[in-house]
Amino acid sequence: MSRRVGRAVPSEQYRDPTKGGAGEQGRSSKVPLSRNAILTCSADGGANGAMTRFGGGRISSVRNYSRPVLRSAERALRVVQLLGQRGRVSLTEVARELGVSPSTAHRLLTTCCEMGFARQEDSGGTYESGAVLQELSLAFSRATALRDAGAAQLSKAAKQLRETVSVVVLEGRDVRFVETLESDRAVRVATPLGRTLPAHATAGGLAMLAALAPDELHRRFPTRGLPQVSWSAITTWDELLAELGRVRERGWAIQIGEADEEVVAVGHAILDGLGLPRASLVVSAPRARITTSEEARAVATALEPHAHKIQRRLRGSH
Repeated sequence: MSRRVGRAVPSEQYRDPTKGGAGEQGRSSKVPLSRNAILTCSADGGANGAMTRFGGGRISSVRNYSRPVLRSAERALRVVQLLGQRGRVSLTEVARELGVSPSTAHRLLTTCCEMGFARQEDSGGTYESGAVLQELSLAFSRATALRDAGAAQLSKAAKQLRETVSVVVLEGRDVRFVETLESDRAVRVATPLGRTLPAHATAGGLAMLAALAPDELHRRFPTRGLPQVSWSAITTWDELLAELGRVRERGWAIQIGEADEEVVAVGHAILDGLGLPRASLVVSAPRARITTSEEARAVATALEPHAHKIQRRLRGSH
């Protein structure tokens, strides 16, 4: 019986995808997979352990929201809908459409601007679709293009690595899984399509953030605040910048239990013709199968040509 999400049983030795053989039984000469060891050995990022679990063991809470809070949320979503449909709206227009006072409409539009869903060029002028809203609208067409360009390569990567392989895209400060092929092994990582996670706590997200220009990175994190996903995830701006520097230096990113305490993932960014990150190709495995820095680098090396082939197809070359 297969186990898709849950505790990964350390019953299988990891197979080096570049050699096809079983991993060495004796690990005394191998460097354990941990943040300190990787920093010393290969400047990899990541850390062990996690406070919050996502996936099969996902921790969730149920809250009772009051009606006024729900009403405010509905109004804000309606403003976003108007911006998406019309591209440009005025304060008076929003107040009329929502049946609210101008002061309430102004408050809603200000919130949308702060979140990146709207922008206002001149004080007192109209409001236009913001960068986040534009990015979301493009995500659907991009996801289709990525699926078309990467479907065959995704299958080849999953077959070679025998681990779960995914394509993720950047949405604001999060990543969204738009394509996934699960491993054929009994114990494997399962990642539902459409799932979102904080970019700074994922291999795919770190790979794309490292490819952004400094101005764009600051736009996505205007306060430089990072949500604490787990005990081991990056929590400060300085830590994030240092990790992104390491990602740029080696060309790939790694997560070790940050988003899920039982998962190790490696990601390569997929760039467009301008060098901007369109997506990341990510391989995810139970921690029991990637336990040393050498094994992580072997996975990254095996994944790289698949990411490059998807990248070439997106750019119109084969």
